[in-house]
Amino acid sequence: MRILTLAALLLASAAPAPALAQTAKVAPVLTTPEAKDVWTYARPAEARVTHVDLDLKIDFDSKTIGGVATLDVLAAKGAKEIVLDTLDLDIAVVSDERGVKLAHRVGASDPQLGAPLTIELNGAKRIRIVYRSKPGARALQWLTPEQTQSKTLPFLFSQGQAINNRSWIPTQDSPGIRQTWAATVTVPEGFVPVMSAQMLDGATGTPAPQGGRNFRFRMDNPVPPYLIAIAVGDLKFKEVGPRSGVWAEAGMLDAAVSEFADVEKMIDAAQALYGPYRWGRYDMLVLPPSFPFGGMENPNLTFFTPTIITGDRSNTDVLAHELAHSWSGNLVTNATWADGWLNEGFTTYFENRIMEALYGTERAAIYSDLDYAGMLRDVKNAGGDAAPATRLHGAPGESAGQLDYLKGSTFLRTIEYAVGRDRWDPYLRGYFDRHAFQPQTSAGFLADIRKHLIKGDKALEAKLQLDRWVFEPGIPSNAVQVKSETLAKVDAQLAAFNAGGPAAAIDTTGWQTQQWKRLIDNLPRQQSAARLAELDAALGLTKSQNAYVQSAWFDLAIANRYEPVIPALEGYLTRVGRNLLVTPLYRGLKAQGAWGEPIAQRIFAKAKPGYHPVTVGAVTRILGS
Repeated sequence: MRILTLAALLLASAAPAPALAQTAKVAPVLTTPEAKDVWTYARPAEARVTHVDLDLKIDFDSKTIGGVATLDVLAAKGAKEIVLDTLDLDIAVVSDERGVKLAHRVGASDPQLGAPLTIELNGAKRIRIVYRSKPGARALQWLTPEQTQSKTLPFLFSQGQAINNRSWIPTQDSPGIRQTWAATVTVPEGFVPVMSAQMLDGATGTPAPQGGRNFRFRMDNPVPPYLIAIAVGDLKFKEVGPRSGVWAEAGMLDAAVSEFADVEKMIDAAQALYGPYRWGRYDMLVLPPSFPFGGMENPNLTFFTPTIITGDRSNTDVLAHELAHSWSGNLVTNATWADGWLNEGFTTYFENRIMEALYGTERAAIYSDLDYAGMLRDVKNAGGDAAPATRLHGAPGESAGQLDYLKGSTFLRTIEYAVGRDRWDPYLRGYFDRHAFQPQTSAGFLADIRKHLIKGDKALEAKLQLDRWVFEPGIPSNAVQVKSETLAKVDAQLAAFNAGGPAAAIDTTGWQTQQWKRLIDNLPRQQSAARLAELDAALGLTKSQNAYVQSAWFDLAIANRYEPVIPALEGYLTRVGRNLLVTPLYRGLKAQGAWGEPIAQRIFAKAKPGYHPVTVGAVTRILGS
């Protein structure tokens, strides 16, 4: 693969290298056709950002972030301008590092991509942009004190993936253009900001000249811009181990520390499998319930939803998943979102290996079995094996359901079973080493595996069906399915119930989230009101304290227009903002037409102010409003 490295750019240019403290860590960009990112306006082969310095002030009154972004630029010979990504940013002044203004223009805006900011360089190697975000910035959610657990201070958090960070940082917002970064953040007294980087001033910061407190952060490793993240609120910290700790509101802190108690063991297991953890600390931030995802793998500080904290550590697979992203996704990153499976499929597979190392083969088999069933369900919902959305490599955002995760991980597990772990694990460890801090494409991965694992073995090449897995729809014939004995026992009880047995005969003693999900997700979608009432009375589904169980139960109830759950459903949807849990419920209500759609619209109108913009957008698209 042809890679445009720093050295190649400098050989093509008579200009000296930019004054970067981390020049040796400037990451390459890929220039092959399949690496072209259609979700950015940037032209990195001409001029690219290598480092971002942020000096920002958080304004809760106006719900904006404003200040200065100073960008280090690496330009090819003859390049006269650089193009950045912005989304509804107010650009005040653009200048070079000496303060000389640079001509610039903001192009036409696209609702999803935002607008290009084109800056004439005039030889500048550093550009300084004074700007402010808008109150409705797509990456940011501003919560009132009432929407937090402590009820004392407002709260702010960001969600950058996939292309949301351009709404609060003017940069080249593409996963293939990795950048180091640093930040100074000013907040009002009493607030603590945290970011996905090394925290330089501790939890107290330093006094700001005009009031408030300053906090400094630094990320020395080049990262894709979507991994720059911030949260600000009434946050407390407690250590879990020598390399890890939890940030959360005080009322959630002890429960989170208990739930994440195995994180140090997970780090050790991950390193034993696929090489050193290269990010220093692994801290975790538990956000309010409106966070739209289970977790977000922001380096140094993974963001988590509180819905995974159930008191029994049954959802620590989410923790293992986000930790695994420290290798697949953060260390080696998909160059474009058309190859998102390189992040998520690898990580889902790696997560399973971590769970096996800590909790045994049967625990890992539970997750693998569920993932395989989910993969088949997603293929069916997408239209079957011929549906284009069932390909791993496709248009950005095209992959159906969770196929990036599930088909991707099944692909890697199939390779593992074909060659054995004694060959597969050293290959993967070498893969992460060879491509550390670099972007990757599907074509690049296939070239790497052919060179370093297959090595011309035609029989193995035919057995693996690599191109079939990546570029064609459906599930190849060699897919490996792992069966779980634990879930087989759930299936037996499910079969007895479906045959007319009483719900009271279902023994849920010791069940964790995965067993509950197996039962509820596989109940026939058509149930009588009496049968649903029997299930609820026997199993306590409506009143469950497990957010996963409630979501699955509400989904079944909605499919049968079961009125008794509506008050609890409304409470759930106004309390929880995680996409994975709430969007199926809105989709189910929408599908129920004249019965369900008014319920969905009424609840959404009430819940919307507490949702992150990502969730608002997802639900708005479902409801067509």
